[in-house]
Amino acid sequence: MRHAKYSVTALFLLSALIVHADEVKEKSVVATTDADGVQRIEVTGGDYYFEPNYIVVKSNVPVELTIKKESGIVPHNIIIKAPEAGIAFSEKMGTKPKVIRFTPTRPGKYEIECDKRLLFFKNHKEKGMKGTLEVAE
Repeated sequence: MRHAKYSVTALFLLSALIVHADEVKEKSVVATTDADGVQRIEVTGGDYYFEPNYIVVKSNVPVELTIKKESGIVPHNIIIKAPEAGIAFSEKMGTKPKVIRFTPTRPGKYEIECDKRLLFFKNHKEKGMKGTLEVAE
């Protein structure tokens, strides 16, 4: 009987973790332009999330994206593949901040992702480590 009680508890905790892992909450930010004419945004990566995960910037205004990850052993990166919009990078995220500079040239919505994966498990994007960069007029 005691084993059944532990099995039910473990099953409940496992299902709660699975539901939580698939639940991605939007945390958005609209960049403002500093006095020097640059839009600056800070993005933190962690256990299968980016914060913020929805970023709005203006077209044809330089952007400085400062990235870092929370401490821990799980590797993360940040990727945007939109060369047609002047945005194309794939950068490893470390615990020390790193600045990525670009000037978006075309309005639209572009996917942000982490493509890291452990063996045969889902990649980090599939676990929720994704977002959107919206370039507005």
